[in-house]
Amino acid sequence: MATVTVIDIPGSKSVTARALFLAAAAEGTTTLLRPLVSDDTEGFAAGLEALGYTVRREPGAWHIEGRPAGPGVTEADVYCRDGATTARFLPALAAAGHGTFRFDASEQMRRRPLGPLTTALRTLGVDLRHGGAEGHHPLAVHADGVKGGALTLDAGQSSQYLTALLLLGPLTAEGLDITVTDLVSEPYVEITLAMMRDFGAEVVREDDGRGRTYRVAPTGYRARTYAIEPDASTASYFFAAAALRPGGAVTVPGLGTGALQGDLAFVDVLRRMGAEVETTAEATTVRSTGALRGLTVNMRDISDTMPTLAALAPFADGPVRIEDVANTRVKECDRLDACADNLRRLGVTVETGPDWIEIHPGTPAGPVEVTTHRDHRIVMSFAVTALRTPGITFDDPGCVKKTFPDFHRVFGAFARTP
Repeated sequence: MATVTVIDIPGSKSVTARALFLAAAAEGTTTLLRPLVSDDTEGFAAGLEALGYTVRREPGAWHIEGRPAGPGVTEADVYCRDGATTARFLPALAAAGHGTFRFDASEQMRRRPLGPLTTALRTLGVDLRHGGAEGHHPLAVHADGVKGGALTLDAGQSSQYLTALLLLGPLTAEGLDITVTDLVSEPYVEITLAMMRDFGAEVVREDDGRGRTYRVAPTGYRARTYAIEPDASTASYFFAAAALRPGGAVTVPGLGTGALQGDLAFVDVLRRMGAEVETTAEATTVRSTGALRGLTVNMRDISDTMPTLAALAPFADGPVRIEDVANTRVKECDRLDACADNLRRLGVTVETGPDWIEIHPGTPAGPVEVTTHRDHRIVMSFAVTALRTPGITFDDPGCVKKTFPDFHRVFGAFARTP
């Protein structure tokens, strides 16, 4: 029996961002336990502070004084860095207040789409103006509260558009009814709904022949102490590495049967490929069986782990085809093309289409400097490939600071474990 390596994964980025919004909007002071400390979450917290919220950080806990009436200032400039949750959630939070709030972001984030969200906010009567390209940062929100009402939303590019509006709903005067025509990464919306309810919101989902509608009551939020679970997307790199290494075995505490994050379903993909997977109430363990099978898999709901599987795929005994992941083309970079290009440079045969990638078995060969496009997930995914491919380096290894600043040390220590 292989020795099981226990990996302490940092807190979830997605859960931390939602918790920061909820805490800022809640009545009272919220304490977040084990929040993720990274460039994205620090940027979100700094954005809250620019808007006049009080955020007090100490090791292992952040304390946020809520302001149900909205930002504590009437004018602010917020720089969202590379953070999509910061760039999409904070304008919605600011809209519920009163004042003029300007938002800008990095060149990378400026390229990422925002249009469906800003169109929805305008439908609700928010005076919102883009400073450059329509549907992109920078933007200015001239806020005077949000009455609420009904709207239709296409969330086929990103579930974050829907999440931002759902989070706003309890802060409106009359509540929100949001009818969704398309939706990607639905498990992230389920995280949002569960956390909103934990903070006292009332929201229901209705499905009928015309589509899906989320009805959010104007309840506001109540402060609480909230523990952040480990990041399931980050855990995917260690689970994949365990499946790849002969005799490998990894346990991640805190990601068990009750975990909020849909990306934990990545271990089901590894199970289909031949790995042994055990999930208890307290933890998930992945063990190598010494072989990996090819497969075809739809990753629409867990698309953040697509690069992880792509980086692992050459070591399978047959082709690995990943489908329904068009939205990965509008992430920090075009992840489909980034994975394909880097794998081809390693000598692997790859085919791609608008929403799919197929990777054939092969033996990746270095030395190759992986082109990261400043995308943390490209770096962390190809660290898995590097376990069996000497000579892999990265043109920007430090971009992991976005979600896991200590990744290289932790993954390197794991890689050196017998």
